[in-house]
Amino acid sequence: MNQLQALLNDSLIRTKHVENAAIININERKVCASTSGFYVPPENAINLIYTFYNNLMQVRREGLYFKQKHYKCVRADEYSIYLKNPDGGLIAVKTNAFILIATYKVGMYPSVCVEAVEKLADYFRDKGS
Repeated sequence: MNQLQALLNDSLIRTKHVENAAIININERKVCASTSGFYVPPENAINLIYTFYNNLMQVRREGLYFKQKHYKCVRADEYSIYLKNPDGGLIAVKTNAFILIATYKVGMYPSVCVEAVEKLADYFRDKGS
């Protein structure tokens, strides 16, 4: 397990309100860390990068497909995208270098998931990442 994977586990999974998580390196346009068993297809990683830079209005109107599931938009701005569907939700938060993504399922508290991901994003921002 690399340092970023350990950070995902310690700061997100341990809350018990994040099902899976990953970190996308914006410049490399690929996933650089993910929790065990969570695979983010390359096209989904690129789509999230594109969404933050070029597609927020469309996501607000139409939602987003991620891993072959449709998510309805709850919030979308230049730093954060919150999405949900009947099975749970997806949180994506952008820093200078990364996009952090986390999923939660029914029975988990979305607010705890959001708070954990935003705090981790603040940690990366404080480091200049």
